[in-house]
Amino acid sequence: MKFTVEADWLRNNLAEKDVRVIDCRFELARPVAGRKQFEAGHIPGSVYFDLEKDMSAPVKQHGGRHPLPDLDVLKEKLEKAGIGNNTTVVAYDSGEGEFAGRLWWLISYMGHENVYILNGGMKAWLEQDYPITTERPAYEETSFNYKVNSAIAASYEEVEAIVQANNNGVVLIDSREYKRFTGEVEPIDKKSGHIPGAINKVWTNGLVNGRFKDAEEQKERFSELDPNKQYIVYCGSGVTATPNFLALKAAGFQNVKLYPGSFSDWISYDDNKVCTIKE
Repeated sequence: MKFTVEADWLRNNLAEKDVRVIDCRFELARPVAGRKQFEAGHIPGSVYFDLEKDMSAPVKQHGGRHPLPDLDVLKEKLEKAGIGNNTTVVAYDSGEGEFAGRLWWLISYMGHENVYILNGGMKAWLEQDYPITTERPAYEETSFNYKVNSAIAASYEEVEAIVQANNNGVVLIDSREYKRFTGEVEPIDKKSGHIPGAINKVWTNGLVNGRFKDAEEQKERFSELDPNKQYIVYCGSGVTATPNFLALKAAGFQNVKLYPGSFSDWISYDDNKVCTIKE
């Protein structure tokens, strides 16, 4: 996986002045848990970015449960963390990959290429007995100039047009667990099922024990798909689809986008249809 670094690499490069580490730990059921974990102990030099406060905008009628943040606001937060255009950014979470993946995608969306995920997250760091600290670093504010990389994002209007055209050669990939895809269960959103025409590729199947499978294993996961087609990944709110985005890119798929609003945005429009599958 060219989008990840290993714990030993991070340990060896942690003191480099152009390396910044961002702790993205979060629990959907307990929104304050991630920050408390950070305060109890984190990788030295890391700053904390909260999924809902830093990596998402406030929820509105449309945009999904985790709308994209205002990029100018995110830019300021990155600058205060000492992150500039020449900085190598490493994001980590507890080891699930989706929260670090969210930050990876956001920074990539802002046109910054030197961003990686710590493979295995905090779990991999602790397994090596590498140090943690409760100290909060202070960095000199720098300048971060961004240019939106629209090629990796699909808007609601784009997805709507694709569905109306019976997908027209574009493949929608639902990254949620199978029972949510079929509509058998829905623990969060007000409607169950999936966007018409979508196929299901559960995001967790791209990882083993919190570590991303290698490129060849990702290719095997998607072996029945045509790499020449366009793919749009989504999930419930645009977070857990990011590991699938990474997996597809690692497998050699060039034309891949994320629908940030995902299913929760799709169903916020009352007229939009959803599909279910009966066993």
